[in-house]
Amino acid sequence: MNQTAPTNPPETQTSSLASSIGHIAATLTADHFPTGDLATLRRLSPNSPPSLTFYRFAFKHLPDNWEANREAWQTLVVGIALLCPKPHRPDRSVGQALAEAGYSEKRLERLLAAEGETLHTLLLRAVRFLAAKNETCNWVDFARLLLSVDSAKQEQARLTIARNFYRNLQD
Repeated sequence: MNQTAPTNPPETQTSSLASSIGHIAATLTADHFPTGDLATLRRLSPNSPPSLTFYRFAFKHLPDNWEANREAWQTLVVGIALLCPKPHRPDRSVGQALAEAGYSEKRLERLLAAEGETLHTLLLRAVRFLAAKNETCNWVDFARLLLSVDSAKQEQARLTIARNFYRNLQD
């Protein structure tokens, strides 16, 4: 899966969230991406100030307007880094991955009800759960949950995760 990362980040006007996520995942898994930088990104927490490693990565690889929602983008980058070497699987929803990995309904309830810093913390806990199970998912689902500023879009992101969780939950 390791490949050479694209040299330019996606442009925000012409690219979708999916292409931004794909670009981040490709960059973090590229052969030339420094392992020390990957380790530094993995250690960041949502309530900590960003490291210079994050800033360097962000200014090179995130969409132009990432600063407007730095905490969410930091959480996304950290989460994707935690799932390396195979961080992103576009054909597998977050809900499906969590259900098949045995994530509890109680944890899912807390995650989907959370907002702000608590959402970022619980999302990274869910990612660490997936990493411990060697699972991966489509990061666009998490990105929509973190980056939506419109309450209707954020609710739609929550519904999508819940729907895919319950459709794939083993009785």
